[in-house]
Amino acid sequence: MLSWKLPRLLTVQQVPKVFHEDSIICGYRSPRSSALDCVLSLFQMTNETLNIWTHFIPSWYFLWRMMSILISPGSLYDPFMWPLLIYLLSCCIYPLMSTFAHTFSIMSTQARHICFFLDYGALSLYSLGSAVAYSAYVFPDRWVNSSFHHYFVPWAVFNTIICTAISCYSRLGAPVLHYNQVLAERFPEETRPRLSKVLRTTAFAYPYLFDSIPLFYRLFLCSGGDCTHNAVLTLHFWHTALAFLTGFLFSTHLPERLAPGCFDYVGHSHQLFHVCGIVGTYLQMEALILDMNLRRTWLLENGFVPTISHTVGAWFLAMTITLLIIAVFSWALYWKPSPPKKNKRL
Repeated sequence: MLSWKLPRLLTVQQVPKVFHEDSIICGYRSPRSSALDCVLSLFQMTNETLNIWTHFIPSWYFLWRMMSILISPGSLYDPFMWPLLIYLLSCCIYPLMSTFAHTFSIMSTQARHICFFLDYGALSLYSLGSAVAYSAYVFPDRWVNSSFHHYFVPWAVFNTIICTAISCYSRLGAPVLHYNQVLAERFPEETRPRLSKVLRTTAFAYPYLFDSIPLFYRLFLCSGGDCTHNAVLTLHFWHTALAFLTGFLFSTHLPERLAPGCFDYVGHSHQLFHVCGIVGTYLQMEALILDMNLRRTWLLENGFVPTISHTVGAWFLAMTITLLIIAVFSWALYWKPSPPKKNKRL
């Protein structure tokens, strides 16, 4: 009969600083875990267990929703459905990539950084998927076909690229080393944690705020008959409230900061951040589908039909550049420049 020994858990004093979590004292996994140890840790209570499962399970729900639309007759050949499919693809990828990052990030210091580079890239692509769907279904009537509407998706692609680079930089710094520097000494996350946190928060918050400009206008500023006030606004409001709560939890590390060690396994901010983010994504998805159905006739008559370049093309272009950025920062983790050669005197 086979028996598996679960990995031993450590305290914050027993792991390198790069693995420390703010106000989390116990429940750390070994920073030299094997891939099998990482998988086995999913079935024991660590300070990452609920972070993993709160994203892994919902990712399959989003995949089911996407597949149910894909197999419906004519959906692939209907350009009006393409933005929704790109959005749902983004919703599947970002929780799966988060699951991967939290599961395997303890294999080594380099693995930790690379895993979260991929996680940040997936979040940036999710913001682009949201922008593509917002451009197609959420813009208020009076903004449809405006200059801002036409440049909204290209601008969102640019945001995705810049914010992926900023979030990766927040972990690693510039991917250039002077020959006599030690790589670990220049991580902004260790040497300047506040700057690192500000950069990362900005990289996540800015794309969301930009994407939400048409929605915020509908919710809080627009008045009159062409503001697209319909039954979906309540869902949009709750999604927006959860998005701001998610940002608050990510930036404040509450409640564990109030009682270090009391929320090591259950209830710390990153778990609550994951739950609020997933519930917010679910409400956003339902709101987008409802907006799409309620406004379909009007948008097809008065707006522009989504094109390949503004949907699939934009998303895959951003994904390609995002992967290149991640590759550059990942390469920098292993690159050690040789010292300059001394000139020999004749």
